[in-house]
Order: sequence, then structure tokens, then C-alpha cells
Amino acid sequence: MRPSVDVPARSLLCRIATSVGPGCGVQDAQETLGPRLRGDDAKPQPIPERPRERLAAQGPEALTDAELIAVVLGSGVRGASALDVARAALARHGGVSGLIAAGARKRIRGFGIARYAQLAAGVELARRAARESLARGETLTSPDVVRDYLRLTFASLEHEVFAGLFLDSQHRLIAAEMLFRGTLAQTSVYPREVVKCALALNAAAVIFAHNHPSGIAEPSRADELLTQSLKSALALVDVRTLDHFVVAGGQVVSFAERGLL
Repeated sequence: MRPSVDVPARSLLCRIATSVGPGCGVQDAQETLGPRLRGDDAKPQPIPERPRERLAAQGPEALTDAELIAVVLGSGVRGASALDVARAALARHGGVSGLIAAGARKRIRGFGIARYAQLAAGVELARRAARESLARGETLTSPDVVRDYLRLTFASLEHEVFAGLFLDSQHRLIAAEMLFRGTLAQTSVYPREVVKCALALNAAAVIFAHNHPSGIAEPSRADELLTQSLKSALALVDVRTLDHFVVAGGQVVSFAERGLL
């Protein structure tokens, strides 16, 4: 039986694995955990533990988290298969969300340059795929796409940022802007500057998002007051505030779903 997983983080992992694709390997001479497997050094895997073959036959959703990471890695090290390396990395970083965040910050213990590059490339491809989905007008019909994009965008940040997704009258993405940057614990946001940006882009609606580097996605009272202030200021120029997301690791909290708008 597959253990319970963070479903949002797993959806990102499926995107990453399919972005890299089965059969994709990294040709490096030396990794932090040891040399690559070659010839008779390879640790044989039983049929059920061949992640790439399973992905090709059954699709990414059929694979465990470790198997998906193994597909991204492409190969193992001396004495350990890609699946062994993946399991160790997931255990070390507390699951998929922790591993993706660590990868974005270049802090995966036991990963050499090539393995880090493989994972980082997959994360970036997944982020771009999510952004393309937003650009095709899926903002409201596929809210999970927005969540995936925000997780991937904020994963590497150790300071607070405040972003806006500016939309046209059909709720299609015009631009995703990082509006303000703050410290580890707070960001100063100026409604006047947000209104100026919305008018410059001729936006009809906006979705706000900011991260909590602390790892706690629960909106604060200050977040609620800021959202109401922005909503009121934008309403004066006929720009609707559709939602405000708080991102912390693999968690994304929606103000609209909480009834805070």
C-alpha cells in the first residue's frame, strides 16, 4: 500500500517527472554519494522497481514519490540504485515538499552538481508549464494550476515577497508581477503602487499571493487587513480582487475559500 502523501506536492512531482521524461540520464563522472553505476557495478532491480518502465506503461500517477524522484535522477550510485537514492533523499528532507524546496535552494545533501541540475531543471520546466497553463486562461477553471505555479515560484525564497497575477476581463493572465520584497518575517505593501500597476497593465482583476518563509500558511490578521485595503483601493478603479493566496512550503491557503474576501 502506498503511504499517504502531500497531494499538492505530489502533483508537482508528477509534473517534474513527466517534464524530464523517462529515459533521460545525467552523464557525470562523479557524484557526492559516489561514482555512477557502470556495467556489472549496477545493482539489479526487480521488474516492479523499474520506475521509468512503470511510468511509460502506467503513467506518473501510478508511481510512488520515490519512484518519481528516481525517474528525475535517471541513475544511481555505486551500491545504490536511483530508487535507493530517492528514498534516502525523501526521508532526509521530510517528503516531497521539503525535497523540492531544498533543491530550489541548492541544499540537497548527497546530491552532486549533475543531480542537483537534473532536479532543478525539472522544477523549472514544471513551473514554466504551470505558467503556460495560466496564460492559456485556465486561472479560474483550474485553480490547482495557480497553486502549483505559486508553490514552484515561492519554493526557493527565504524572504517574504508579495506578488500579483493581473488578469483581463476574461480572467486570462496578463502578467505575474513580484510587487514587493521584504525580510524573513514581513513585507511592506503599498496599495497606491498596486493600483498604478493594475492601471498600467489595463487589468480587470487581480489575484494576490505572498509567502510565509516560516512554513506556516495560516493568514495573519495583518494579512486580512491588507487584503481588504487593497480590495477597496482597486474597486475605486473597477479592478476586482479575486483571491489572495498564502504560500508556505507545500501549503497554499486561499482567502476566497476561507470566506476572507
